[in-house]
Amino acid sequence: MALERQLMFWIGVLIAVVLLIWLLYPVLLPFVAGMALAYLLDPLANRIERLGVNRVIATFVIMAAFIAILAVLAVVLVPLLAGQAAALIENLPGYAERVMAIISDPSRPWLSKLVGSGFPDLQPSTIVKEAAGASTVFVRSLWSGGQAVVSFLSLFVIAPVVAFYLLIDWSRIVTALDRWLPRDHADTIRMLAREIDTAIAGFVRGQTGVCLILGACYATPFVLIGLNFGLLIGIGTGLASFIPYVGTFAGMMIALIVAVVQFWPEWTPILMILAVGAVCNVLEGYVLSPFFVGPSVGLHPVWMMFALFVFSYLFGFVGLIVAIPVSAAVGVLVRFGLKQYLASRVYAGDRNP
Repeated sequence: MALERQLMFWIGVLIAVVLLIWLLYPVLLPFVAGMALAYLLDPLANRIERLGVNRVIATFVIMAAFIAILAVLAVVLVPLLAGQAAALIENLPGYAERVMAIISDPSRPWLSKLVGSGFPDLQPSTIVKEAAGASTVFVRSLWSGGQAVVSFLSLFVIAPVVAFYLLIDWSRIVTALDRWLPRDHADTIRMLAREIDTAIAGFVRGQTGVCLILGACYATPFVLIGLNFGLLIGIGTGLASFIPYVGTFAGMMIALIVAVVQFWPEWTPILMILAVGAVCNVLEGYVLSPFFVGPSVGLHPVWMMFALFVFSYLFGFVGLIVAIPVSAAVGVLVRFGLKQYLASRVYAGDRNP
């Protein structure tokens, strides 16, 4: 009976938390972003503190550097990328039609045989327009979800302040939460919390570093080769690699479409684009991911995409921020529950488990 009461209590707490988030999510954006930022920067603050620097000073230096970098990117990089993105979306249907014309050219029948006879019957410009429209709707849903009450200006003002105070008190917050744990199950909860932290830190922190390095790895050669929209496509491909395989494949497909339209029939730049993709993939698979991410943290790409779409649909931009951490935590809990089930008599029946 005691176990049943505890179970009902925690289920009630979970339902109350979910309902509270559902009601307040329009105003949660800067606070959730601040918590995520504090979580990402906490290891750096700990390292600086271990060097003998006061925690408040270390936090102030970290946040000042972060805000300075963010301001430089907002002033220099964002307008350039926004302009390239608008031009790329406008020209992408025409690029797709040009690629189809090259493939269906009767003077090069080997291309049609290589790609397949059914492919030229498609209407890629229509497909691209539909995809662009769907992407626009998705971005607008994120915008409206995150902008219900607060603006992005408040995000950039409040989130760093929230992160600053959370970074200062992070250890005390963790200690306080530990004291609130039910004593009978404290060890199990701590074990699960460590696994969740490992999963989130291993993927989110690690994959963030991988994405930033890959963005430079793709963008720099694309720009040097002279690919149209090379900076945008390169950075976008690196950031999209946050979703393994799928993001990189989509980015490279766009790069190849633009390269074929721009450079055809010259093969050298197109082969160089392919070579950049191959080198960056090898770098990611054998150097960056093992170093930054480490062993698998149990986040399947399909599960990640599902979590991103579901949470962004339900909670807008707030959901996009929490999708990966929550999906990582759910994955850990599901694996723990499955392990408990396989070791129980519910699974084994009357036989000894």
